[in-house]
Amino acid sequence: MRLNRILLSTALVVVALVLQVSVFARLHLPGAVPDLLLLVVVALGLVYGHTGGALVGFGAGLLADLAPPADHATGRYALVLCVVGYLVGLARPETGRLRSATVPLLVVLGAAVVSTLLYAGVGALVGDTAARHVGLTGLLLTAALYDLLLAPFTVPLIMALARRAENDPLTAEGATAVAAGESGYGRMPGLGGRGRGKGLGGARGGLLSRGSRMSRGSLMSRSSRGTRSKWKGGKHL
Repeated sequence: MRLNRILLSTALVVVALVLQVSVFARLHLPGAVPDLLLLVVVALGLVYGHTGGALVGFGAGLLADLAPPADHATGRYALVLCVVGYLVGLARPETGRLRSATVPLLVVLGAAVVSTLLYAGVGALVGDTAARHVGLTGLLLTAALYDLLLAPFTVPLIMALARRAENDPLTAEGATAVAAGESGYGRMPGLGGRGRGKGLGGARGGLLSRGSRMSRGSLMSRSSRGTRSKWKGGKHL
């Protein structure tokens, strides 16, 4: 991943984790909790593709596993978000532009269902049976509902920030403008490389030739006038 992607992803993940722990986890909503980290991974996966989405998902999940008050095995949520980020990245169009606003909502819905099922499945493998007591169906419905309600306020903004960072004018457009300016400068006659040497040489030669012709003409006129005056003087003598 490039440096601008790493910096933007890190900042977004940290902000989402702080809001997740300090705000959404204390709302005491029935069922699941709105997953802001999941929405960040979905938005960045739709812009960066499957590889970038998997890397962002793994980093975000690992940070959530280590941040208090995490009460599950380390690496569990990292695996879930890594798989979700990879799958979301596969839905990214080739042009990188989504033509419909319903596509991100459908992707968020699928990511909420897949992440809940994966989290419960990995928990069952490691002996965590908390999902059985809460009810898997209730978790699926509430997780999908909360994430869909939060998605219109977060996913488009995050995608816009990621696309703006991808089209950095200081790196892309600036370099293109400089290259275009250099090529235009090189095409100007008498200002670039060999053309400039030829132009200056031609101008210099033209000035020298004009100077020599003027000097020759003035010398000849002066000598002719001198001879005429002498000849007139000779006549008077």
